[in-house]
Amino acid sequence: MSKNEERPVRASDKVSAVLARDEGLVEIFASHSPQFARLRNPGMRRVMARLVSVEQAAKICGAEPGALVRELNAALGFAAEADGDPVEAPTGTAVAVSGAVDVQGGSHPWAPDAPITTVDVREDLKKGQEPFSKIMAAVAGLGDAGVLCLRATFEPVPLFAVMQKRGYAHIAEELSTEDWRVWFYPGAEPAARGRAAASASATDDAPVVAANASEVVLDVRGLEPPEPMQRTLEALTDLPDDAVLIQVNVRIPHFLLPMLKERGYDYEMHEPEEGKVVVRIWRVVTDPAA
Repeated sequence: MSKNEERPVRASDKVSAVLARDEGLVEIFASHSPQFARLRNPGMRRVMARLVSVEQAAKICGAEPGALVRELNAALGFAAEADGDPVEAPTGTAVAVSGAVDVQGGSHPWAPDAPITTVDVREDLKKGQEPFSKIMAAVAGLGDAGVLCLRATFEPVPLFAVMQKRGYAHIAEELSTEDWRVWFYPGAEPAARGRAAASASATDDAPVVAANASEVVLDVRGLEPPEPMQRTLEALTDLPDDAVLIQVNVRIPHFLLPMLKERGYDYEMHEPEEGKVVVRIWRVVTDPAA
């Protein structure tokens, strides 16, 4: 029995970790929302369950997090009163709306002339594909005032914290069953960026440590996807052209590697020991005189 199986389910546990303990628990999630009935599909579990915590799942399906935790623990044979860890307030800046956002009429919090980029990942999610790279590629091209309109099959709660760190607030609209539209627009207080942020984040889950003037080490071991890729792409945003980013991972980052080539980076990779993969990443600088 693993250590996780020896303790009650916690609100912060990923749904994937809960289902790994007993796949039959999917029926509890499904009973709260038709969206979670799709977790019966192995492909959807690969995408959705590993990104969403029990607390976030409760928010998505409109359930009370503590009640969902108690129900899961009761099914696993733990005391009914075991709630797990305290439930925290959702991260990020949100605006509650009733009805749809009136884009044409100007009833929205962003500038009237702000460019809007629409990304529809509904089909990707239905096929069990990972849409994070497509979303982040669109975010990279937004510019300072751009707005992202995301269409998804469920409320993408885990993405809210990622975007808040980049300085985006959001408005989420449920248009119909399995059809959500989320607007991400400049408005949240962004997390500190640049070299100062790199040294300060040494206490974070994925520390960034400046080894010298030309190297930055990013250790993403212990994080669940898509956090390793997201943090790597964020670090590359502030990386000088003559510097090297060293990502330390527990596995080969298959989704990240093709994105590096697309964005003008090259890399080399080696595995110094089992369970440790080191990827050195640098920007390919072309000679303008060539």
